[in-house]
Amino acid sequence: MHVTGLGQCSLDYLAVVDSYPDADTKKETMEWHEQCGGPVATALVTLSRLCIPCSFHGVTGDDEAGGKIRKSLLAEKIDVHGLIRRKNASSQTAFIVIEKGAGRRTIFWRRPSGRPIEPRELGDNYLAGTDFLLLDGLMREASMHAAKRARARKIPVMLDAGTARPGMLELTGFTDYLVASAEFAKGLGWSLEPEVLKEEKEKLGVKALTITCGEGGSITVAEDQVIEVPAFHVEAVDTTGAGDVFHGGYVYGVLQGWDLRRTIIFASAIAAMKCRAMGGRAGIPGLEEAAHFLKERGHCEVTDCG
Repeated sequence: MHVTGLGQCSLDYLAVVDSYPDADTKKETMEWHEQCGGPVATALVTLSRLCIPCSFHGVTGDDEAGGKIRKSLLAEKIDVHGLIRRKNASSQTAFIVIEKGAGRRTIFWRRPSGRPIEPRELGDNYLAGTDFLLLDGLMREASMHAAKRARARKIPVMLDAGTARPGMLELTGFTDYLVASAEFAKGLGWSLEPEVLKEEKEKLGVKALTITCGEGGSITVAEDQVIEVPAFHVEAVDTTGAGDVFHGGYVYGVLQGWDLRRTIIFASAIAAMKCRAMGGRAGIPGLEEAAHFLKERGHCEVTDCG
């Protein structure tokens, strides 16, 4: 099995404070961390830790941040031949303020200054050997090109829809699994009532529509199913990247041939486990750790932990 991802990658600076400061004040940080992130990149890190080979297509600048982003992916055994380094450009960076004990965070981010990947830069064989394509839709033309190519080759596609952006709904026409945030649904005027989501799923033509709601868990509609899965309770340190890890776990379950309820319980578990550590990646578990977590919570059926 092999997963190809196309999307964002970032260098994140994370500061922990006891409370969010008022304007025109100073605040000393309690902790300071540096990790790499980005929706698709972090989902691929999740899959790699679950022993699924992955390749990433994205853009960095030729700056120090770009070097750190590339190094972080290589350290996770992810193929980065598709990670393009733009000359005289800056990479995407983010500054994330986390309120200790509250589990809340505020993200300030800067997009890369280099131009997005163009379809021609993907090459002719970027989907060779691929069993699943993961997109975040932020590089609009390349994402559409990749999704159409995947559809022609009968490769399943997941769209990580964090925010409703131009071109997103067009892209869903070539998507099998739309996994969106409650913010995305709100931006389109959707309520989270099952009947409303069923109607929207039919309009979009996707196989499954999942809306993630943070501490509220998730709701999925697929065929005649409505699957509501509560979030797992953990002592949350930082929720940064939880949605990205959820997407990685979701892709893993689909690749294993699991039914959707089992898949989403697994994805929810590893997303919750991630929240026990600072940053988007430090807390991502491997399969054995995830199986132990699920066994302790009475879900041995998910990973056959017995």
